[in-house]
Amino acid sequence: MLYDILVVGGGPAGLTAAIYAARAGKTVMLLERESIGGQIVYSPMVDNYPALPHVSGSELAAKMYEQVEALGVEIVSEEAVKAEKQADGTFLVTTDYGAHTARAVILAVGVQHRRLGLPGEDELVGAGVSYCAVCDGAFYAGKDVAVIGGGDTALQDALFLANTCRSVTVVVRRDRFRGEAALAQQLRARDNVSVWFEHRPVGYVTLDGALSGLNVEGPGGQRMLSVEGVFLAVGQEPCSAAFADLAETDAAGYFAAGERCRTAVPGLYVAGDCRTKEIRQLTTAVGDGAVAALAACADLNAY
Repeated sequence: MLYDILVVGGGPAGLTAAIYAARAGKTVMLLERESIGGQIVYSPMVDNYPALPHVSGSELAAKMYEQVEALGVEIVSEEAVKAEKQADGTFLVTTDYGAHTARAVILAVGVQHRRLGLPGEDELVGAGVSYCAVCDGAFYAGKDVAVIGGGDTALQDALFLANTCRSVTVVVRRDRFRGEAALAQQLRARDNVSVWFEHRPVGYVTLDGALSGLNVEGPGGQRMLSVEGVFLAVGQEPCSAAFADLAETDAAGYFAAGERCRTAVPGLYVAGDCRTKEIRQLTTAVGDGAVAALAACADLNAY
């Protein structure tokens, strides 16, 4: 089947794009390789989305999914591995299970967690190293843990872990937090949270194959932080590699597109955190989704 619009990515940007495209009467397929909702699913509390204060990320994602499904969007659990434009102007998107064609494509592939790149890190994932406090925090109840990073995600993770862990040490490379002042204020009020500014991890300490500590380096030299869990929140990188041959990216791998979400390739649009822009928030992601879908619909209607 030839779809009008194929949306790659089931996060807030992709879901919003699907909503707008379907409401415009277009046939829409949405591809998502993992869980619908993207990384917002792992946020324990979303307090900055208008009209929906104190909603969990998973609840927000579930509501968006229900809306998309009710509009008749075909939602397919497949991973897009390549996209190419064909001679007739349509797009062929190859997945790990097959291929799909569409008149227009919206890439809303989001970002993924950045790793520290320290020796033994991959082997310790699931054995002391985690990228998701909501997913794995329960395993460390009553234990000492560290959170690496100074942005919103790191602050949210630390607050979440402080509810059940014996102690939480936040290791920040800079001399201040980058996250919201409100989150930082909440963190400072927690008795079981300490912050090490101007420190960076330099190595994992293990015992019998599991994490037992973290070596960090700061102004006073190197010291060992005794923890059983380390939660990494050191930024993200775009999931753009599979589409680099089709869509132009900047040096960091983000898709090149302006506020109208159009790329240099006619019929190809990008939306959400994978796009070149300064602010990456839930609200800007859904805004991108709406803009990309409306642009795609307008361009399809013009032909």
